[in-house]
Amino acid sequence: MFEFDQYLGFLAFLTILTMGFWLMVFLLTFVVPYWIGGALLERFQEMKEEKKAKREAL
Repeated sequence: MFEFDQYLGFLAFLTILTMGFWLMVFLLTFVVPYWIGGALLERFQEMKEEKKAKREAL
């Protein structure tokens, strides 16, 4: 079936594949939504400050 070298290579492949899978799950469920949410919050705050500055200028 497998020789020892092939077995180690297969285990290394499975390890890298599994790490990549869980990294993608982590990025798509936590990091990306946090990044988008922070960017939207910052943009809304900027828009609010622009309206406030425009109102004070008049």
